[in-house]
Amino acid sequence: MKGHVRLRLRGGRWVHLILGGALLMPFYLLASVVLPLFWPGADPLRQVPVQFTAFGCALPLAAVAGLLFPLLRPLEVAAVRSLCGVPGERLADGPALTWAARRRSALWFVAHLTAGGVVSGMTLSAPPAAVVLLVLPFSAPLRDSVPAWTRELPGVLGPLAGLGLLGLVLCTTWAAGALLARCAPPLLGPTPADRLAAAERRAADLASRNRLARELHDSVGHALSAVTLQASAARRVLDADPEFARRALAAIEDTTRAAVAELDTVLGLLREEDGTDPALPAPTLDALEELLERTRAAGVPVEATVRGRCTGLPPVVSREAYRIVQEGLGNVLRHAGPVPVRLQLCVENGELMLRMENPLPGAAPEGAPRTGGGRGLRGIAERARLLGGEAAAGPRDGTWRLTARLPLAEQTDDTTDDTGNGTPGRRRAGPEGDAP
Repeated sequence: MKGHVRLRLRGGRWVHLILGGALLMPFYLLASVVLPLFWPGADPLRQVPVQFTAFGCALPLAAVAGLLFPLLRPLEVAAVRSLCGVPGERLADGPALTWAARRRSALWFVAHLTAGGVVSGMTLSAPPAAVVLLVLPFSAPLRDSVPAWTRELPGVLGPLAGLGLLGLVLCTTWAAGALLARCAPPLLGPTPADRLAAAERRAADLASRNRLARELHDSVGHALSAVTLQASAARRVLDADPEFARRALAAIEDTTRAAVAELDTVLGLLREEDGTDPALPAPTLDALEELLERTRAAGVPVEATVRGRCTGLPPVVSREAYRIVQEGLGNVLRHAGPVPVRLQLCVENGELMLRMENPLPGAAPEGAPRTGGGRGLRGIAERARLLGGEAAAGPRDGTWRLTARLPLAEQTDDTTDDTGNGTPGRRRAGPEGDAP
């Protein structure tokens, strides 16, 4: 099996070299046409020195083509992957966009065409000559038609010379194929600029996935927590207080309808492949009262205090603040149940300060570890960090306290666009965990 694979690899490399010889022909023919214009009496069809000169003049033309055509690299990479046995992960993807990548592609193209031209010429000329030398001692008519020096070869020297000529072709093909396979990763592999671009694409993809995870966790998680609490209350009083159960079912309907609308917004982010905005905008602090009403309908009394103007804030700040409040209320619903919540929003000194407190469901000493998964509070910390702010949460004086500081203008070198994407900045990491 290994011998078969090795033979197939060598055959593929020979085909790759022949392909290089074929790619050389347009440049060689162009040089053959132009060369007699500057070399009187030159005949590329009959004079061997002229043929080698045309071969040498064709290589700079190939180098220029490699510099001018960025799509040459993916074509060569595809050929190397399929024919030379070079692992695909060691080669670059996409066209050569920088001049450094183009220079390396041009150097590879010249090497490919040089080796391919040599091997193709030997493949075309050496086997017929080797056959003549092999049968020369056994064919008298053939001896009369070959050059005089071949007729003077004694005995078996002619067949040995033929075998040697075939061996030379095989060794040259093997050496050229192995050399090109070794040179392919340095010349066709990714440049530092390619690696940086790939890392940036990967980082952008991870940021997008994290953003979607935060949006789904905050919107759907809050709605499910509220619906669970409302359904549980309706089930307990269904027989004793049908009117209350009816109101709870109506609240469930409103909550799920709002959750479906937010889910459609989040799923719309997945369809932003063409750079367009989602069909529905994400909720902002303008919808804060509706969020509080839905939470109150789930049995959680919320006392909200707003100092300053929360309208007209930068869209990204207003949206992230809404999500932080939503996640904080969702934590209350999941872990504390129907307990009073105090919410304070304050806009001053170019910052939005947010503070949310609720009684702990049981005795929990200050600084005690929490048992939640931590995804929600990590999401809150990420939202604050992307805006150049900070967030913290934890038990204090018998209450669970969530605080966040969001600058209304960027205070770091971070960049955050209107879609919520950004580069992490400096922040003070808050405690992790979800239990309020």
